[in-house]
Amino acid sequence: MRFMMIVKPPPGAYAVKPEKKDLQAMGRYTDELRRAGVLLEMAGLDKDVTRVKFAGSSRAVTDGPFSETKELIGGFWIIQVRSKEEALEWVRRIPLGTECHVNDETEVELRRIVEPGELA
Repeated sequence: MRFMMIVKPPPGAYAVKPEKKDLQAMGRYTDELRRAGVLLEMAGLDKDVTRVKFAGSSRAVTDGPFSETKELIGGFWIIQVRSKEEALEWVRRIPLGTECHVNDETEVELRRIVEPGELA
């Protein structure tokens, strides 16, 4: 089963540069995912956002920045594990609020990736 762990940054997160120790803590966590053989992909996402809204045949393009950072995704990991419970264990181990100075408002959303055969 594949899961995406989506990091939603707290308010004001894009206004400050991450501290070196926070980047190192996240690096150690990502290395742990790699060593365990569960990491498929990971990336941090830039704060510059362009949204395209679809309504029938029209397309409305809106460039950020957007005031509500809770609507943004700061980054993600895609992991492959045996169960949702195992994926949750990996989420619980993310060093947010422990090794990292990032405040308690950071949220990580866990979503199972739907495989192509499941869409039919």
